[in-house]
Parts: sequence; structure tokens; C-alpha cells
Amino acid sequence: MRIAINGMGRIGRLLARRLLDLDGIELVAVNDIMDSDNLAYLLRYDSVYGTWPDTVIHSKGRLSIGNRSLAIFRQEDPATLPWASLGVDVVLECSGRFTSKEAASVHLTAGAGKVLLSTTGSPDIPLLIYGFNQQSLAADSQIISPGGCMTNCSIPLLSLLQGIGIESAQVNILHSYTSRQELVDAPHRQFRRGRAAAESIIPVEIDLASSLERLLPAIKGRIATVSTRVPVANGAMADFTVQMETAVSVEDINALFRNAAQQEYKGIVDYNEEALVSLDIKGNTHSCVVDGTLTSVAGKLVKLIAWFDNEYGYTSRMIDWLYYSNKK
Repeated sequence: MRIAINGMGRIGRLLARRLLDLDGIELVAVNDIMDSDNLAYLLRYDSVYGTWPDTVIHSKGRLSIGNRSLAIFRQEDPATLPWASLGVDVVLECSGRFTSKEAASVHLTAGAGKVLLSTTGSPDIPLLIYGFNQQSLAADSQIISPGGCMTNCSIPLLSLLQGIGIESAQVNILHSYTSRQELVDAPHRQFRRGRAAAESIIPVEIDLASSLERLLPAIKGRIATVSTRVPVANGAMADFTVQMETAVSVEDINALFRNAAQQEYKGIVDYNEEALVSLDIKGNTHSCVVDGTLTSVAGKLVKLIAWFDNEYGYTSRMIDWLYYSNKK
């Protein structure tokens, strides 16, 4: 597969690092409006995942990474990109700007075979979570939304609990700060997002509930979500409070997820009984790691805690999608 990346933010750069070492995949081009020398620097030096051992150099429209080379562009309009002449099979749309079917289609117009978003996308794009409903992918689908990191964490767990029966659920994702917040206090449409990200615990509005309702219609109108941003650079802890239809025990719930991690959700969900903190999850490839030590039950009320690396776990699912869609 010949791959191009549009948008070299946190997800785009991590994908670039990872794709260069994968069999059957060739990263042929990246596009971002930032200065190309700055992009080369940010690829080499990463505050979360460390310094890349390969030298990264930009020269004459090419990025040289060790002994590999790929094209680099700085086009604001993807329609002008030479995806056809480069033979691009899939564009990873990681800019966060082209998230509707019409907007993402500019990559197809430019000659790409398919587009894989790095976000939930608009309702006119199929929402397909790897490990949950990837089998619903139509052979002729050209634009795919793999959901976001929070959806990929939440949907396997809620789906498994729905097998017992959910009356209602509250989800709080305690999440590292992101580029959609401010480093120092500044104006923002969502006032709290404008507060200094590394100085406070900051609740923010998210659209996770609508995504979960699309995927699990049975819980429509019975789920609420919020994200609480905390002063760390990476990692997240998902806190689920679920009112079940029947009384359950801690042992029942932990057995459910322990078995799922070994069977139908192997590689997607993991189960843990060690005393983890968020830093321990850095670089973990799972969509979520259920922490059995923190499961609690009060009658029909279940408290479930799961960890995930919001960047590494999520890019792992995007890579799964590349292989799966190519096979499909």
C-alpha cells in the first residue's frame, strides 16, 4: 500500500514514525502547511515518545529519514496534491479540517484510492470501529471514519456490558491536555478550553455520546459523557458509571472483560490487575486496558475504570484499518 498523510499534528507525526517500519506499507508523501524544516524537527524530537534514532532532513521537497525518502508538500488545498501521479492508495486525513464526505472527497478527486479519517467525522461517513463493527465495511467504501480515541475505548466496553443489560450510563474521560486547549489563559468559544491547560483540571464538552448512540442505538437517550482534561501530556483514564438492569458482582464484571481480552477483543481490549498509573500506559497498543483492581459494584451500579494511550492506542487501530481495508 502506498500511503500519504494530510496533516502532521500529533496523530499524523506518530503515524509517520510507525508506518515507516511496517511491512507491506510505503509512506510516500506528507502534507502540512507548517514550515518543512520545523516538521522535520518535530518528527525527530518528540516530547512524549522520545528522539527518533533516524536522522530527519528536509531538502528540495523531500524528507530524508535514515535511508528512506518521501515527498513533502505545504498545500492548504488537498485538491492540488499529486496523489494520482504518486499512486497513493490511501490518504490518512489527519488535519481535522476535512471531516465531511464532501470535504474528504477532495483527496479522491486528487487521485487517492481511499481516505481514512483520524476522527469521528460527520454523519454522512460510515462510523466503523475496528474490533467492533469493521465487518460492516462495504467493498466500495472510499471514505472511512474509524472514530476517535475515546470512542474506540468506550464502545467495546459498553457493548460487552450491554450484553448483560444497561439502564443508563455516565462516562467521564480523564484525558491529557490537547492542542485544542491553550497553554496560557486566552479567549475560546468554550470558555474552559481557554484556560491554561497545564495548570488546572478542566472539564470540556465532547460529542462522544452521539457517537456511542450511533453505534449502540439501544442506549440512545440513556448515556451522558464529559471529558476532564488533566495536566499530563499523554494518556487517559476512562471512568464508566453504569446502572445495570440486573445486579452483578465485581467478579462477574472482571471475568467478562478478562475473557473478552483473551477472546473476541484480543488485541483491542486488555485486562490488568496491577497498580497502574497513566504513565504506565504510554506506548500501549490497545484501545483500552480495563483495570480490574478499580472495578466496584453497588447493587446494580457498576464503576469501571479503563486506561488508554490516546495517541499510540488510536494510531494502532488506524494501522489495523489500513491492513483490513486493503484485504477487504
